[in-house]
Amino acid sequence: MKSQKITLSVLVLLLGSYVFGQHTTNERAIHKNVQQHTAVIFDSLVQIRRDFHQHPEVSGKEQRTSEKIAAYLQALGLEVKTGVGGYGVIGILDTGRPGKRIAWRADIDAIPTEIPDVVDFPSKNKGVRHICGHDLHTTIGMGIANVLAHQKEELDGTLYFVFQPEEEINKGAKGMIADGLFDLIQPDEIYGLHMSPYPVGTIATKSENVFAHITVAEIVYNVSENQEDLVDFTKKVMGSLQTYGPDTAFWDNNSLFSPALGVTSPNTIYTDYTALIGDFQVQKSDDTLTIRVVLNTSSKEQLDAFLPMVKNKIEASTYAKDLLSVRFNLQEGLPVMETPMNDAALTNDAMKSISNIYGKQSVIPLYGVAPLQFSDDFAYFQKSVPGVYFFLGGSNAEKGMMAMPHTPNFAVDEECIKTGVNYFSSMVIERLAK
Repeated sequence: MKSQKITLSVLVLLLGSYVFGQHTTNERAIHKNVQQHTAVIFDSLVQIRRDFHQHPEVSGKEQRTSEKIAAYLQALGLEVKTGVGGYGVIGILDTGRPGKRIAWRADIDAIPTEIPDVVDFPSKNKGVRHICGHDLHTTIGMGIANVLAHQKEELDGTLYFVFQPEEEINKGAKGMIADGLFDLIQPDEIYGLHMSPYPVGTIATKSENVFAHITVAEIVYNVSENQEDLVDFTKKVMGSLQTYGPDTAFWDNNSLFSPALGVTSPNTIYTDYTALIGDFQVQKSDDTLTIRVVLNTSSKEQLDAFLPMVKNKIEASTYAKDLLSVRFNLQEGLPVMETPMNDAALTNDAMKSISNIYGKQSVIPLYGVAPLQFSDDFAYFQKSVPGVYFFLGGSNAEKGMMAMPHTPNFAVDEECIKTGVNYFSSMVIERLAK
């Protein structure tokens, strides 16, 4: 993932319409109980998060993390299954009464990086750091399990807590599924979150895709004498299919959060677009010339239309005789995952229930998707089970904290742990009640 250059001051200015402070609460006793219990365990959750942060483990090596999770869930009285798709952990909270079956997913791995930590509890594992927020995702998932386990007698149905490894290398979700995840659990719905630079105390989401559709467009030619001209021509062909020119506001990352143009605006420019991300890669072998570029589109239809348009333009040119293939190349290590696709009815219901309980200012509706080089393999769970993927705000201007994942100064206000546990415990309770 690339670093996103969005200044904290600009973010705060652009999101200034969202209110910080105490949230209004529903009078229902169970939601008061949720908040009271979350307050009781909050300090312990902060310590859990800091422990994970100081002992990060890269994808495929999450042994200590999974052991800590399993022990915590067992202490809550949950049925626990370990070693699912590697170091995956599943906690099952069965109320003993019939009802909905709801899953909550949290990813648990860290990433390799030599960039030093900016917090007072830095990583003790050299070259590894929780710079994406999975330590927080894991802690919040454990906190939700704790809260709901203590409300068990008030609930019907079954809850599943899925702690997934290897998200950063795009293998964990598929690995758990291949290892029989959906034989072990049978959820009707699935939910998950990711840290984001929205203000602490807020969540954001939308129906359908919440990230751009991402893949690598690859054009392959026979090697010819006019290589430089061929490369220039191909770049122009693909560039001409972009929705926005290089000097427009679309390419200014600060526009992502603009009240007028950004993803939170009904008039957002981050919809109905095709965009090329990063530089072209040109590779020459003895026989072939390959040109690659990362492609973002805001819809699957635009993604599917891109290659046929490129092929038609090349075949109508003097370079048609040299063309070998026009394809999407799913190379390992490149951002080629599918995007989470939120179920519209579940998304609307979740946003409404959180807003009703915690106040309208707690929920930020999204209207567009950012042209970035990352997604989340939560999408593979959603292929089997309808669900919703949320962004959890973690930035705090007063504390100088900017929660943009995969940036050198990534830092979060740990109050977001309380937000995540409260909001989503209440949301799950509301879903079980339906």
